[in-house]
Amino acid sequence: MITAENVRTGKRLAEKVEKAQSLKARCVGLLGRKDLASGEALWLSPCAQVHTFFMAFPIDVLFLDREGKAVRLCENMVPWRVSPWVWKAAGCLEMKAGSLAGQVAPGDIVKFIDHD
Repeated sequence: MITAENVRTGKRLAEKVEKAQSLKARCVGLLGRKDLASGEALWLSPCAQVHTFFMAFPIDVLFLDREGKAVRLCENMVPWRVSPWVWKAAGCLEMKAGSLAGQVAPGDIVKFIDHD
């Protein structure tokens, strides 16, 4: 199991992070899911832009650079939207809408911890 933690605050952003690294896993992403539970997240790597076409629920998206620094937050992305292209992003964390509110700020470092 992988968790995601904000280094500055010491708070956990996600208790259960699913990693999507293959092209197929990144293309499918959260499609087909009815919801995402609180504390769950999808980590897309590499990724510099996302869309919510055909999704059934809104999401928060946190774009991270290669060092895990938060470079852009897109909160409450409702279905049928496209995020901006984030040039410095190496990946992103997709979470249930409202998960990022007050939990992370641009410049914060996110650490992924593998508990296996």
